[in-house]
Amino acid sequence: MKISEIFYSIQGEGKNAGMPAVFLRLAECNLRCVWCDTDYTWNWEKYNREKESRELAVEQVLEEVRRHPCRNLVMTGGEPLLQQKELVQLMSKLKSGGYWLEVETNATLLPAKEFDDLVDQYNCSPKLKNSGHRTEEMEKPKALKFFGASPKAVFKFVIAGPACHREADRFIEKYGIPREKVWLMPEGKTSAAVREKLRRLTPFCLERGFQLSDRLHLHLFGNRRGT
Repeated sequence: MKISEIFYSIQGEGKNAGMPAVFLRLAECNLRCVWCDTDYTWNWEKYNREKESRELAVEQVLEEVRRHPCRNLVMTGGEPLLQQKELVQLMSKLKSGGYWLEVETNATLLPAKEFDDLVDQYNCSPKLKNSGHRTEEMEKPKALKFFGASPKAVFKFVIAGPACHREADRFIEKYGIPREKVWLMPEGKTSAAVREKLRRLTPFCLERGFQLSDRLHLHLFGNRRGT
């Protein structure tokens, strides 16, 4: 498996914010968001692939995950669904040990049935125009319809400014995503920036019935890895 890092921390975003979890951050991604705060998992023009990405066997990953005193695992990236085959092997072993398994995904790739069967929760983060992608790159209708209909999926949209509010709203309407499954989260890499954008975003969430997501890890630890 191509691994960037494995660490134990607090979930900082979305539905399970505040919950302790082991994070398995996988390397490689099929998108290139301009504001990505984990581009060390895929930006090999900026970072050294050999230093930032480890090739580990499933048993090695399993050993590192089990080392931490927690049975909540969040698979993130990069884009985890690029490594479904390897993850199925890992997840099968963890599931039998009573682990809760979350997957953070950009919702552009369809999960295989054997992968989906093992997942407890999808944290879907479809990209908006603020990510710097063309529509055909970031919006994959077949995958979005799958996640929109899945009882396991919740959605988180990164909001950079007011123009994103209505774009997210149209996106949610287009794919029939229930509002109670939607979190809007301000883009920002510092605690101060996130707090300011939270204040601006709150009225729209109240108006439209969306959940508001903070970025707790930035307030607690700052913008650094392993948190």
